[in-house]
Amino acid sequence: MDLYLPIANLSVNALVIIGLGGIVGLLSGMFGVGGGFLTTPLLIFYGIPPTVAAASAASQVTGASVSGVFTHISRGTVDFRMGGVLIAGGVVGAGLGVLIFRLLQYLGQIDTVIGILYVLMLGGIGLLMAKESIQALVALKTGKRVQARKRRHHPLVAALPMRWRFYRSGLYISPLAPLLLGMATGIMTMLLGVGGGFILVPAMLYLLGMTTQSVVGTSLFQILFVTMATTMMHAMTTKAVDLVLAMLLLIGSVTGAQVGTRLSMTIRPEYLRVLLALIVLLVAARMALGLGWRPDEIFTIELS
Repeated sequence: MDLYLPIANLSVNALVIIGLGGIVGLLSGMFGVGGGFLTTPLLIFYGIPPTVAAASAASQVTGASVSGVFTHISRGTVDFRMGGVLIAGGVVGAGLGVLIFRLLQYLGQIDTVIGILYVLMLGGIGLLMAKESIQALVALKTGKRVQARKRRHHPLVAALPMRWRFYRSGLYISPLAPLLLGMATGIMTMLLGVGGGFILVPAMLYLLGMTTQSVVGTSLFQILFVTMATTMMHAMTTKAVDLVLAMLLLIGSVTGAQVGTRLSMTIRPEYLRVLLALIVLLVAARMALGLGWRPDEIFTIELS
């Protein structure tokens, strides 16, 4: 079932793309992550140009976040004030990301930079996740409990001026901290097509010191609006958003998420974390191999 992607300018098997979306949705449902950080690498492995993969993955993350945001709003677990500051920073960061994206396109290095960033990002996150999950497994086997970390914002955050009260999150900190955090995730969303939740959530917990009850809902609230802004900026500037590709991914991810949620109820969380860390490290290794492997046939284009 071949389908032509107008922006990517190639034909793909629609069932394969839906299947890739299903894999990402399955992982999302099983591990509670957005899955956007795996969507772009999987599309690149299939042959989609990295620029189109990153831009289209951002639009797919937007669609996948909608239902989660409404669920958390109904439960009262969204800090709208904190979310507003994060969104403001995210939109500014996305704007800066456009400039970086266009500059790298002009230099002809955007595909390489996307690949290198993914190797560094996934490798670092995978190693941290593997360390944490192995410690949890050892504690499970020996019967020792892992000491819970006290909730407190980072000293650098405490040193920033002009404090605000974020009642839902139980914080009294400077809005500059979430603003800068939002800018960082906005730039990352623009360049890599990820929602940023896998970095945003730990940062909100360990840097800002937010309560666990409001972290996921507020993160999804920020991701929804920042990925929407990123998709619009990509459509107007880089023109790399392929809506046909995004819709196929969305069909697969919605279905896969339902299956993943049911599977997660039958497997211990400790084993799930180990499995996710292994998957992330394997994807990082494959990306690194793609950057360094010399193809058998090298083609050049000469203009006369």
